[in-house]
Amino acid sequence: MARDLRDHVARQLGREDLAQEALARLNSVQSQVVGLKSQVDQLLTAISGTSQAVPAEERDYVQPIRDAGDAGTKIAIYASAMRAIADRLAPVLSIIQQAALAEPELAVLWTEIAQRRAANMRRFVADLAAVAQLRVDPGDAADIVWATNAPELYQLLVSQQGWSPERYEHFLADAWRRLLLAGQPD
Repeated sequence: MARDLRDHVARQLGREDLAQEALARLNSVQSQVVGLKSQVDQLLTAISGTSQAVPAEERDYVQPIRDAGDAGTKIAIYASAMRAIADRLAPVLSIIQQAALAEPELAVLWTEIAQRRAANMRRFVADLAAVAQLRVDPGDAADIVWATNAPELYQLLVSQQGWSPERYEHFLADAWRRLLLAGQPD
């Protein structure tokens, strides 16, 4: 394909030098995408020990959330887990999200990640609803959790605004209590 493009440019413009430069730039972009995909694979492997996502039910914080008898404890456990996860994953997910615009395989991966995250938020909200009255509809509650623990928010607050990861964790727990649980102060 790249050579066809070079030949087309050369024929249309009658300038082999421009065609060669365009081909070199295209090859450079292709190499960057291949390199990025390799880096993403390496990062996913380093984070989870495998190139596959760890099922939500097998994560070390899930059983303690399920075992917790009150919503405040469930929220505190989950906020702590999200801080630890965001600390490791936010930069990786940011790269995948940005690269997904140009690379179809990474766009599929980004969509899968977003769908898994949304499903995990619905499970978490179901755990909360089992022990406490929610302030909002469970679907809205899941959306609120999904949006507030997005890697972008972590990057904005911790990486760009200088918040400590602990402050981010406390913010999540406080926001979730106030936004999700009935009977909490506004």
